[in-house]
Amino acid sequence: MAEPAKTLAGGCLCGAVRFTAAPHTHDFAVCHCSMCRRWGAGPYFAITCVGTFKIDDASSLGIYRSSDWAERGFCKQCGTSLFYRLTGKDHYEVSAEAFDDRSDFAFTTQIFIDEKPAYYDFANATKNMAGAEVFAQFAPSQTNEPQAKG
Repeated sequence: MAEPAKTLAGGCLCGAVRFTAAPHTHDFAVCHCSMCRRWGAGPYFAITCVGTFKIDDASSLGIYRSSDWAERGFCKQCGTSLFYRLTGKDHYEVSAEAFDDRSDFAFTTQIFIDEKPAYYDFANATKNMAGAEVFAQFAPSQTNEPQAKG
């Protein structure tokens, strides 16, 4: 039987938004899409949390609807980028750097590698996925509506 996921705490820079989540894996991905880079001034480092992400007090949480299928959460006080989530689903891509304890995290995947600017590279050996591959992975089986980027 699989060991239950460990619940981790995290929050924004100023501490106004705190959360807990139990990622099913501690492998994280980096997104190079133009929206993530503009949102956080660089690639977005994210840990997938499904069904376990809980905000302690949402009064300082801001939500920006970035597409028809996704929205982004941030602290209204300090501006920290906290998560990307699919609307209508309990699927969060939580900022890896927002967790208090990152000691077990492993950088394994880069997505939207076809949108990565030429001015930076990572030395880590990772799985690399182009945008079309990401959309294919997350699209509902009955439609081609993308659900991963936004």
